[in-house]
Amino acid sequence: MNRKEIFITSAFTNNSIWRQILGICSALAVTNLMQNSLVMGLGVTFTLILTSLTISLIRNYIPKSIRMMVQTLIIAAYVIIVDIFLKAFLPEVSKSLGPYVGLIITNCIIMGRAEAFAGKNSAIDSMIDAIGSGLGYTLVLLLIAFVRELFGFGSIFGFTVLGDWWQKWSIMVMAPSAFFLLALIIWIVNGPIATRKRK
Repeated sequence: MNRKEIFITSAFTNNSIWRQILGICSALAVTNLMQNSLVMGLGVTFTLILTSLTISLIRNYIPKSIRMMVQTLIIAAYVIIVDIFLKAFLPEVSKSLGPYVGLIITNCIIMGRAEAFAGKNSAIDSMIDAIGSGLGYTLVLLLIAFVRELFGFGSIFGFTVLGDWWQKWSIMVMAPSAFFLLALIIWIVNGPIATRKRK
């Protein structure tokens, strides 16, 4: 694959959430507000890019028997940087996200891309794959957050869009709404693909 195809595949064709069903915990947990979703998406993308770059550069020096531990250590180092940055510059967002920033370490998308792609490909290709995966992940979070914040709070990025006439849907603020919206996205994307395969 050329680099454009790598990006398109990781971001859309083989999107980690709607095609591989990975990383859905944060998609369900932090998508009540678009700001939280954007920050989480950027945090995961930052971690993905630097983790993939690092692992790709040192892949020939990592013993296979301990590669998972090395990958986890590298991911943890970059997540700590994200956490420190948020606490220093975006303390309110950091409090709002709570423990979910630290849980980026266990995000299946990061470990999956490190294992499946970065450990086998060049540094540039691995970074492109990571950018695509991160942006695809962020896109799904923002799609879910857009609907939840709009109907649950009547706002987008904290700015009121729907006036006082709007009856806020309290269900949209609750976690089950994220589950149903995510299921709807997965169905919309995968439904036509499954239909074509049956034909």
